[in-house]
Amino acid sequence: MSTQVVERPPMRYPKLAQPWIALFLAVLAEIGIAFFVLSVVSVPLIAVWVGIPLLLAVVPATRWFANCHRTMLAGFIGERIPRPYKKPPLPGVLMWLRTTLTDPATWRDIVWLLVNAVIGFALCLVSAVLFLTTIFYGVYPLLVKVTPEGVFNEPFGGLLYVNFWTSFLVMPVALIGFLIWMAAGERLLKANAYIARSLLGPTESAKLALRVRELAESRAETVDTQAAELRRIERDLHDGAQARLAALSMNLGMAEEMVARDPDQAAALLTEARESASTALSELRDLVRGIHPPVLADRGLEGAVKALALTCPFKVDVTFDVPGRPAAPVESAAYFAVAEALANAVKYSAATNAWIQITHEDEKLHILVGDDGVGGAVIRPGGGLYGIERRLAAFDGTLTVVSPSAGPTTVIMELPCESSSLKTTPSSGTA
Repeated sequence: MSTQVVERPPMRYPKLAQPWIALFLAVLAEIGIAFFVLSVVSVPLIAVWVGIPLLLAVVPATRWFANCHRTMLAGFIGERIPRPYKKPPLPGVLMWLRTTLTDPATWRDIVWLLVNAVIGFALCLVSAVLFLTTIFYGVYPLLVKVTPEGVFNEPFGGLLYVNFWTSFLVMPVALIGFLIWMAAGERLLKANAYIARSLLGPTESAKLALRVRELAESRAETVDTQAAELRRIERDLHDGAQARLAALSMNLGMAEEMVARDPDQAAALLTEARESASTALSELRDLVRGIHPPVLADRGLEGAVKALALTCPFKVDVTFDVPGRPAAPVESAAYFAVAEALANAVKYSAATNAWIQITHEDEKLHILVGDDGVGGAVIRPGGGLYGIERRLAAFDGTLTVVSPSAGPTTVIMELPCESSSLKTTPSSGTA
């Protein structure tokens, strides 16, 4: 599962900002040569122990430099470049050094430093120069001035001497440069970003290893969550229904003994026993409802979510566009996730309106729960959003929380749900 707090795709750079960013990247590309040289020199110096402290300083600096480029270049291709570094299995300097030196991502960073210093520098510089050429030839005629003697003087000391009227002949050059920049400027920067992604991003094997690790962690967390849920059910049964049933058994026994000699007292005990039975039955119903709500089995996800909306103290608009019914486990996970999100909105948001949108696209169940409250919602261990995150983890789902401090709050959830799992006929809890 991918955990996201505000994980939206990176915003693309405005067109006019790209040349200045390209110029900045060109400068950084040449600075990267220093990181390349230090990295290459540090490795053979390990034999004389000088390379160890050097690597401890150079490798984190190189990774920071590469991470900065991952962030900046993402704005050109519209997608994030993941960090593929391995984590050392055990703490300690030697274990970190061993993991770092055996990590292919470390060496690919070093190769990227050299490639970026040559190819990246050229692509960024050409893109920036095309725009700067347009500006130069566009404003050049405005810089030509008249001297006190009435002679038109070129502003660069006569190196490019032209008079006032002939200076306008360079205007077509500005137009041509602008057209070339419009057509090729952004493409050059995208080419640089894709080259960087091929070296700085994870390889297919690294993606597979990361995926396996995520699934292993998700499975372990799911097992822990299920164990905690079983303990909760056991505790609720022990402290609630079981205690009341034990008291009921004692009251019936005492009533049985007293029915002959004190009928009035026996009747009182039977009345108390009946009330205890009624309370125990109510608690058992609540417990079963917490495991799998009857409304979900009877009316499906749409009806269950609309029933949740009706219980809220403010208006909740529900939009539901799912063909058929998802599989029961997915349906249950979606229901409880929506219920928890609404409960958070009621408790903390001070909202006056909320909305729920549930759709099915690209083999996924998309769920959006929003409110017009105060915002500021974050995922904290032990909190409601964290519980949603753990619940979705069992299905390899994703959670996105967009909640600026002034509101509104939007909770976006996605659950894998293949079209083949959608039932086109109503089902019951026994189906």
